[in-house]
Amino acid sequence: MAASLMEGERVLGELNSMSERNHSVYSVAALKELLTQADKSPSELAAIIVGCGPGSYTGMRIAVTIGKTLAWAWNKPLVSVSSLEGLAYGGALRSAGDKGTLRWVIPLMDARRGQVYTAAFVADAGGNWQRIVDDGIRLMADWVDKLAEHLRDGNVHPQEIIFAGDLDLHREQIERFSEMNGIAQVQLAAYSLEGSHIARLGRDKLQCGELSDPHALVPNYTQLAEAEAKLLAAKGGEVQRRV
Repeated sequence: MAASLMEGERVLGELNSMSERNHSVYSVAALKELLTQADKSPSELAAIIVGCGPGSYTGMRIAVTIGKTLAWAWNKPLVSVSSLEGLAYGGALRSAGDKGTLRWVIPLMDARRGQVYTAAFVADAGGNWQRIVDDGIRLMADWVDKLAEHLRDGNVHPQEIIFAGDLDLHREQIERFSEMNGIAQVQLAAYSLEGSHIARLGRDKLQCGELSDPHALVPNYTQLAEAEAKLLAAKGGEVQRRV
């Protein structure tokens, strides 16, 4: 669970909890505590920004439901941000590499069975930020092969490639990619998503008028939940991933 209260570039309060359960019980109370500690009221908020996934199925549902409810109840604009983009953005900030170079940032969230939720972004020497691969769930072994192929065949080559997020279970494949690419220096940024990274990206979308409808926003699951997949399989249905 990651939450942040920001005013401009200043973090007024932040909560990053690794507790695996009871987020539905504590999340709203945690948000209220952030406001109380900063001596702010809901009326002072400019917007509600929420990470919409991909990631934990239940966690995404909780976060998006809270974001939608607060935006509607407090009559505030709602902005949704890719959780993977937030992870990548934080990885770019945390990397020990040279920020004055062209860099690819590859966010990784473990999705079990050798899979990862992932995407790809590029940060240039001027600090400009751009997505180059959509969010999706992919086999890590296949993903590093695709990245190596894209690196070899691309017209523009980054000086650094940053893998950010859940790295421990996928270090073998990252090392294999490092041996294959022979072009860019590989940097590792192992950490968990922070609320302030989602807030910063959401602020930029807010300023561009990229708002979400509180009644229509749904999480980006990228695949069916395990329970849904089992139900369809039992009925003889065909399960298709949404990538």
